[in-house]
Amino acid sequence: VEPGVRTGVPLLVDNPKEVGADRIVNSLAAHHLYDAPCIVVDFGTSTCVDVVSAKGEFLGGAIAPGLEISSDALASQSAALRKVELVRPRSVVGKNTVECMQSGAVFGFAGLVDGLVRRVRKELPAFSGSDVVVIATGDRAPLIMPETETVDEHEPDLTLEGLRLVYERNQARRGARRSPLE
Repeated sequence: VEPGVRTGVPLLVDNPKEVGADRIVNSLAAHHLYDAPCIVVDFGTSTCVDVVSAKGEFLGGAIAPGLEISSDALASQSAALRKVELVRPRSVVGKNTVECMQSGAVFGFAGLVDGLVRRVRKELPAFSGSDVVVIATGDRAPLIMPETETVDEHEPDLTLEGLRLVYERNQARRGARRSPLE
């Protein structure tokens, strides 16, 4: 997705050129699948919380470090901590350093997501109702989503669905411009 590619997603932000392709196609797919106001949480390299209007407009969002980046930074910047497997610990109250780090990562990121979603709902009146769908995607969604209180749906292929929709939209456009002799 680059300049000149039609996505059909109005980017209602200060600088549309700064919006990543993943955020655009996720917004397109979310609107296509749910036809409602959506908040998309993408657990990737970064954790993106993106806001999509009922009309399919990208309104903006929030970007935080991703789970892996945060965990790696903690291990590399601390003399006493090492990299740990990112899995759900047995309790929020860890009984050893590994469990404590896992708890901070898993439950901490769930809290981050819940906090951002609640703030969006509070700040934007159109997102305070029960018709808003909060969708999780990204490779770490299955780990964090069960610990959240605000995420409604899991769409593991949301980005791919958005790319498919963009492709189809642009193929139809190309086909419409062809002459009858082609």
